[in-house]
Amino acid sequence: MAKLLPFLILLFYTCVPCAANAQKQASLLAGKTILLDAGHGGTAETDSFRVGPTGEREEWINLRVAQLLQKMLEEKGANVVMTRTADVNIPLAARAQLAVDSQADVFLSVHHNATADSSVNFPIIYFHGNASENTASVALGLQIAQALRAKLYKGGAPASLVSDHTIFPSAGAKVLRDTYGIPGVIAEASFFTNAAEEGRLKKRRHNRREALAYVAALEAFFLQPIPAVLSKNSLVSLPPFRAFQEADRMNEAARLWYQDYLKGQALLERQDTAALQQAYELFSRSARSFPDSFVAAKCHENRAIILNKLGRADEAQQEALRAREHYVQVRQD
Repeated sequence: MAKLLPFLILLFYTCVPCAANAQKQASLLAGKTILLDAGHGGTAETDSFRVGPTGEREEWINLRVAQLLQKMLEEKGANVVMTRTADVNIPLAARAQLAVDSQADVFLSVHHNATADSSVNFPIIYFHGNASENTASVALGLQIAQALRAKLYKGGAPASLVSDHTIFPSAGAKVLRDTYGIPGVIAEASFFTNAAEEGRLKKRRHNRREALAYVAALEAFFLQPIPAVLSKNSLVSLPPFRAFQEADRMNEAARLWYQDYLKGQALLERQDTAALQQAYELFSRSARSFPDSFVAAKCHENRAIILNKLGRADEAQQEALRAREHYVQVRQD
């Protein structure tokens, strides 16, 4: 046995790397180039709304999660390209160009969210443009939304998968616009303006759970054939719906997003014109206050119903199309 011991030790140390290499080769992520964009960075002196109740800043959380995810993906054989590895401000154009130059298979921008209603906490995933044209990004977004819900929300939670035109109506988000053609999303896993969630986001084990959710989602995405991405506005063209922008979403009016929706629902049951017009205004304000919420699609659908009842058929058709193209239903397991 003593003579065999050196041989067994050598065999052990020879086989461990072999096993690790075999695992990498077996992974669906092996050989894939993943562009990881830790959102924002270096903004502590320039804004006051990307910060939680006790001072945790979004850019710090984004970077922690992205760096954990980088390690996990590399362990599975992926080629990971990072837009930043420190708390610095990288121009949006440079982030997008890095994805293009790297010929990335996926563009994933890691973010966390903020809103005026501190009770809110659920994931929101953004794709660029119209759902029927950007089906690859929609497929990626669905996997990410479902994985985040499964890993981070024990009691279940709603999830939004929406076009970036819901929050940037004129042109969408620059990092998604400039990488269009690459399956890509901005993923807001949770809301740091929720006090309990901010506490969790400070903890490395919670950041790790989030990173694991992204790994699971990416593996599931590459398990299926990747749909083609069509030219923008080749099938659908919609005028912008003006919504509150980042800082405005923190004001007092934005807190009423859900109450406005519920009041509108109640008024919709009535048939008189005055009630319908009031409901229309409430649905409009809810959709402007929280344009990427889990009820925003219903707000647009209800606007379409009301417009039809008021004899404005063309506008109604446009609103119904917006609800279909800019909002994708996420399966509630």
